[in-house]
Amino acid sequence: MTVNADNLYLLLPGIVNGIARLYAAEHSCTQIEALRIVYASDLYPQLADESTKLWHLGAVALYEALQSQKTN
Repeated sequence: MTVNADNLYLLLPGIVNGIARLYAAEHSCTQIEALRIVYASDLYPQLADESTKLWHLGAVALYEALQSQKTN
C-alpha cells in the first residue's frame, strides 16, 4: 500500500496511540488524557499532513518531538 493524503488517516490512530502510551507512562496520566494531549498538540496537524512524512517515524521519536514542542 502506498501512503498518500487520501489514506494516511488509516495509519494515524495507531501512531497516535503509540505516542499517547509513552506520554501516559511518563506523565502518570490516563491513556485518554494522553490521547487528548496528543490530538490537541502542534505535532498532530504536522503528523496528519502527509507531505511532512512524520508518519515514517516511530512512536519514541514522535513522543520526543511532542516533548520538544511542549518545552519551546
